[in-house]
Amino acid sequence: MELLRNLSFNEVNNRELSLKYAEELIALAKSEKNYLYLFRGYNQKGNKNRLSGDLNQALEAYFKSIAAAVKARYLAGEGASYMCIADVYSILGNSKNATLYYNKSIQLFRKTDDFLGLATVLLNAGEEYSKIYKFAQALNYFNEAGTIFQKEDYLIGTAYTIGNTGMVYARQGKDDLAMKKISEAISILEKLEDYYAISDYLTYMSDIYLKRNDWIKALAYAKKSLELAQNRGLKDQISTSNLKISELYQKSGNPKEAFAYYKNHITYRDSVKNLEAVQKMADLRTNFEVSQKQAEVDLMYQEKRNQKIIAIASIISLVLVFLLAVGLFRRYRFIKKTNLIIESERKRSDELLFNILPEETAFELKESGKVEAKKFESVTVLFTDFEGFTQYAENLAPEKLVESIDYYFSKFDSIIEKYDLEKIKTVGDSYMCAGGLPFPTEDHAYKMLLAAKEILEFVTFSNDNNPFNKIRFKVRIGINTGPVVAGVVGTKKFVYDIWGDTVNIASRMESNSVPGKINISENTYALIKNDFDCECRGEVDVKNRGMMKMYFVNDTKN
Repeated sequence: MELLRNLSFNEVNNRELSLKYAEELIALAKSEKNYLYLFRGYNQKGNKNRLSGDLNQALEAYFKSIAAAVKARYLAGEGASYMCIADVYSILGNSKNATLYYNKSIQLFRKTDDFLGLATVLLNAGEEYSKIYKFAQALNYFNEAGTIFQKEDYLIGTAYTIGNTGMVYARQGKDDLAMKKISEAISILEKLEDYYAISDYLTYMSDIYLKRNDWIKALAYAKKSLELAQNRGLKDQISTSNLKISELYQKSGNPKEAFAYYKNHITYRDSVKNLEAVQKMADLRTNFEVSQKQAEVDLMYQEKRNQKIIAIASIISLVLVFLLAVGLFRRYRFIKKTNLIIESERKRSDELLFNILPEETAFELKESGKVEAKKFESVTVLFTDFEGFTQYAENLAPEKLVESIDYYFSKFDSIIEKYDLEKIKTVGDSYMCAGGLPFPTEDHAYKMLLAAKEILEFVTFSNDNNPFNKIRFKVRIGINTGPVVAGVVGTKKFVYDIWGDTVNIASRMESNSVPGKINISENTYALIKNDFDCECRGEVDVKNRGMMKMYFVNDTKN
């Protein structure tokens, strides 16, 4: 059961496979009557469905996880499930249900010694109260969460409480306090390289300067937020930042620029929000709990009444059951129709957006709501970039550009999957993947070179054999090997990413390569020199790095 749990948790690229492991865990836990692992199976199933946008299935799994946690007498698990349910309702914009379940979660965590779990739900609940302008309650929760995070020495949680407090002050019009808190949070998060929250906080700084009629600084903060979000592939924050810049240009009397940024906002907003079709499902489980509680009350009264009243109540119950059956049948038809709409929208989005927009490719969640960063001593990182892409992007119709990039990235995905490598993300026309994680391997550099050669062969073949006369590009490839840190960032959407000097050098290898060539660093060369024929380029002057030794990879030796 522990193995199945870990397989489901760590399978971040194949949602169906992860859900298959979760279902196997649920079935085995049921047969063994192990309610702790039954809770974990349903919780994992809910997490995967929530991350993929199947919010109705996520809610169903979370409620089943609560029942299992109760049978296992696992209060922290019960509290974690209520928090997950609240997070789903928050995504749907249903603050009434979100605050209801956040409060249930808080009550349960207060009965446990899981202090980080309590602080996490306090932070999320405070953010929800801030959305509905209940600032006093929000500040109380932030203060309590901040105290716990400091005591537990959990720096990123401390930064979030400080920054969210600043956002509350900004909404209250206390600009000086807001700027002080937000700046303090940004300073901490920059050291932790948590760029999602920084990008979000920068838009609040833009609002503050706009209220002070300092249009130049307001625009500078908004553009800084957009640049940071674009560099890190934060789609929903790219949408927010584009909207903020559009508003600033509109107020400054520049409708042309305002319209351009507003179009970008719409594009990114539509890529991350396909929730309207399931909005009507928001009250499903809450209504079920209310009806369940009412049934308990009815049972209590029935025990006190005489036989005649029992008979009358039985008739009423039959009517209610009939009405409930009719209602459930109608709801079933609605759910089925809604899921078809969602699936249709997802397929359309896949075809149009997945290979042109930055995509979060790895998600991890634990019951406690936190993930420890992990250092890998040896990882091989690959970057690709298309020659002349920017010029095409400026002059070519978006539909043609999307069609061409999708053609390439779809094939890149299948190649790295063939060699058991991990796709990290795409940003514009840049493709990034890594070998040697999440499980360390000995041959990651060798496999990465095989994949790079196959990518290069595919691009070359596409340029030489183009029967449909489509837009085709030449590709530059850069590879470096070294240590990285991998982990999860964000509070609403958990994104798996890697950091370190190794990543930066790999990017420099790509920018210093030439079209049709694989450019590798000396670190990578040391690992693959016995397997590949390489051409030494000597030392090349690299921006911000000085002179670095590089090699072109020509062919395999065997």
